[in-house]
Amino acid sequence: MSGLVASPVFLVALTLGAYRIGCWVRDASGRHALAQPVLVAVVLVGGALLALGVDPATYRDATQVVSFWLGAATVALAVPLHRQLGRLRGLALPILVAVPLGAAVSIVSVVLLARWTGGDELLARTLSPKAATTPVSLALSDAVGGVPSLTAALTIVAGILGAVAGPALLTLVRVRDRSARGLAIGAVSHGIGASRSLQDDETEGAFAGLSMGLSALATSVLLPVLLALLL
Repeated sequence: MSGLVASPVFLVALTLGAYRIGCWVRDASGRHALAQPVLVAVVLVGGALLALGVDPATYRDATQVVSFWLGAATVALAVPLHRQLGRLRGLALPILVAVPLGAAVSIVSVVLLARWTGGDELLARTLSPKAATTPVSLALSDAVGGVPSLTAALTIVAGILGAVAGPALLTLVRVRDRSARGLAIGAVSHGIGASRSLQDDETEGAFAGLSMGLSALATSVLLPVLLALLL
C-alpha cells in the first residue's frame, strides 16, 4: 500500500484530481474570490499527503511531469499576448518603467519590513525574491544566500493571496483598465494570478503573463544590486 501511494501515477492523479475539484468548487460558488482552484488543490493535496504519510520530497520527485507541463503552460500565455500586440505597442514605455519600478519596490519594502520586525539578514534574503515566479525565485534565493524552500513557499502564498484579493483590491481603488489590472496582478501573483486574470478577461490575462515574465527578469537584475545596498 505504501508503494502505491508513493508512486508517480497515484500522486500525479491526486494532484490533477485535486485541481479538478478546485475548478468545480470555483464554478459551483459562482467564481467566489476564495474558491481559487490552486488554493483548493493545495489544501486537498496537503491534507492527503499528511494523512497518507507521504514525504514532501517524494511528492516533488513523483510529480516532476506536472512541473514540466507547467512550463509549457506558461509559454502558452504568449498566445493571448500576441493578440494584444497592437495595444502593447502603445504601452511599451509605461510598461518598461512600471515593471522594474514595481520589482524594486517589492524587494526594498520586504527587506525593510523584515528588518523592522526583527528578522535577521537570512530572512530578508529569503523574502527578497518573492516578486519573481517560483522557479526564478528559487534560483535567486539560492544565489543570494536565502533558504530556497522557504522562498518557494512564500512565493506561492503571495501568488494565491494576489489571485484571491488582487482583483477586488484593484476594483476598490478604481483601477478598471484591463491592461493595468493584468500588469499589477501578474507582477505580484505570478502564474496563479495570470491564470485568474485570463479567466476574467483575455486582455487582462495577456498583460498578466507579460508582467510575470518581465517582473522575473527585473527582479533577477535588481536583486543583487539592491541587497548589496540594503544589507
